[in-house]
Amino acid sequence: MRGSPPKSSGSTASQAYDRKKARSRERERRQTLAGQDIAPCPPPKDLARRARADGDFRFFCETYFPRLFTLPWSDDHLRVIRKIERTVLHSETFAVAMPRGTGKTSLCQTAVLWAILTGRHAFVFLIASTQEYALAMLGNIKSHLSTNERLFEDYPEAIYPIRRLEGESRRCSGQRYYGRLTYVAWTADEIVMPTIPGSRCAGAIVRVSGITGNIRGAMFIRPDGSSVRPTLAIIDDPQTDQSARSLSQTQERLAIVNGAISGLAGPGKRTAMIMPCTVIRAGDLADQVLDRERNPLWHGERTKLVYTFPKHEKLWEEYARLRAESLRSDSDGREATAFYAAHRSEMDAGAVVAWAERHNPDELSAVQHAMNLKLRSESAFWAEYQNEPLPEKTLEDEGLLTPDQIAGKLNGHRRGEVPIGCNHLTLFVDVQGKLLFYCVCGWEDDFTGYVLDYGAYPEQKRPYFTLREAQRTLQSVARGAGLEGAIYAGLEALANEHLAREWRRDDGAALRIGLCLIDANWGTSTDVVYQFCRQSSHSAVLLPSHGRFVGAASKPFSEYIRRPGERVGLNWRIPGVQGKRAVRHALFDSNYWKSFVHSRLAISMGDRGCLSLFGRDPEAHRLFADHLTAEYRVRTEGRGRVVDEWKLRPEARDNHWLDGLTGCAVGAAILGVSLLGGGSADRSHKPKVKLSTLRRHKAT
Repeated sequence: MRGSPPKSSGSTASQAYDRKKARSRERERRQTLAGQDIAPCPPPKDLARRARADGDFRFFCETYFPRLFTLPWSDDHLRVIRKIERTVLHSETFAVAMPRGTGKTSLCQTAVLWAILTGRHAFVFLIASTQEYALAMLGNIKSHLSTNERLFEDYPEAIYPIRRLEGESRRCSGQRYYGRLTYVAWTADEIVMPTIPGSRCAGAIVRVSGITGNIRGAMFIRPDGSSVRPTLAIIDDPQTDQSARSLSQTQERLAIVNGAISGLAGPGKRTAMIMPCTVIRAGDLADQVLDRERNPLWHGERTKLVYTFPKHEKLWEEYARLRAESLRSDSDGREATAFYAAHRSEMDAGAVVAWAERHNPDELSAVQHAMNLKLRSESAFWAEYQNEPLPEKTLEDEGLLTPDQIAGKLNGHRRGEVPIGCNHLTLFVDVQGKLLFYCVCGWEDDFTGYVLDYGAYPEQKRPYFTLREAQRTLQSVARGAGLEGAIYAGLEALANEHLAREWRRDDGAALRIGLCLIDANWGTSTDVVYQFCRQSSHSAVLLPSHGRFVGAASKPFSEYIRRPGERVGLNWRIPGVQGKRAVRHALFDSNYWKSFVHSRLAISMGDRGCLSLFGRDPEAHRLFADHLTAEYRVRTEGRGRVVDEWKLRPEARDNHWLDGLTGCAVGAAILGVSLLGGGSADRSHKPKVKLSTLRRHKAT
């Protein structure tokens, strides 16, 4: 009888093994899920204490951070605490400058925790001067959430899931609470608070960025598909020493604060902003936002270590002498402290300090502490502890104008309008890889000059920008072109716009640009510039140019022997046609002509040889003035000569319009403009006149 074939014993064993493996995997999965599930969460320990802390920021600081705020509050602290609380509650803006070591940053970071844990803000953005410092701020927040025992006691729904991560960010993706993911995140630049039923801070975000980073349009999409945008921004010391000394960087960062950051919350909503800051120099970002007259909406608060200094200066001079002698002899200044103890009532007379409890263990009072800081470094004391930095060595000290003075050197003419005395127009184009910077000037015969127009191609359409951060570049406009092709196309566009047009003078006369110098020094642009000057329909007025750094040790232009076919003027030369390029070019002493331009800018309005800017609004020329003051001069001596050598300031970024204005002045000299008025500066074109000819002329 036929039947089904018997089952293979090997096949049965294999199936049994597979079932065993599946059961093992299922068991491991359940064990993993059980290990990832952190339920249940402990209840709050003290609901009454927590409720009081929810409504009182000062109590929150004192209760949960006693090791952070160890000394009694000063009146300044209490006033700042009230303003921080009001800013968080009512989405206001608040800027505060406090002495170093007063705890302004700690207060603001504590305010982040208060805003998050109480559910008042679901997305907080921490912004600092640099990305590195912003990450350090987030590290402090993480430390508080991970280690603060009292916070854990009263806010367990927020802190307990974070504790269960045990510092391992890889555990975030699998963490569950009663089987549901908590969606907690614990990355280098972001925290997402765990989603626990009943938690007021479920899914709240804390994110960080440097102020020049990617801030605009910040948004977080939650697992349920809803989106949340930042409603509180802590902008901690948003400037660096370098940016504070640059007008363009200051304005750029201020524009980010008042634009991208203030609009983080989105249309129709206000972003609460708190800015703890330090005044580095007069007119910097901090100084501007703290100015109640200029920026009343910021509710600026500028506190000091000392409000009134002691009256008896002679006693403090003796104290300073004793302290200096003690320190020089490898002692610790105890002799000076003993002197202060013996005369304390007299030495304290008249002094008003902000924080009486602030002094070191080896000091007797806050007054002594403040005076010791002042003796250590006068400049640091006024900047770091008084928020009133001493005047620095300024451009006036170097014999130069400040950006404010240059921006205010206005003649009232409209942009592009030529004053009636002008007979010569010059254009200079500074070639860079991303942009072309240009400047157009009008000149009277005696070198009285007028800046008629300036700009960058392609136009950036914003008042403050840097070359490095240019958004519209030559290659983005000349699509499909390489670097050289984009430069050529940009030069062609500028030439057609400025050289083909007629410039209208006050008396109705039409003038054209008589000479356009194009910088041929940048990178690989030399051949492109020469090619353009040879092929352009405007070639008659185009001239490639090369600025030369002629220092004290260099051979001056006046010592060069003029060869046949050359044109030679005051610190400029146009050699004869040489090599394969078949285009003449100009060489000039850039050090001399930069000094010349700054001298013209320093001359008073109305005097001969004055150089001025168009318009009536100084604010319109802020970036231009920043370029013109981006370099400083050093007087050096060599080869029996004393010359100015110009160097880029460490804090400066761009100097391209300084090169442009300098080139325009060189172009004017080539056209025959002279300080003497009407005389040609080109020595190669002065004809020799015989004495007999002069006599015949006199006789007639």
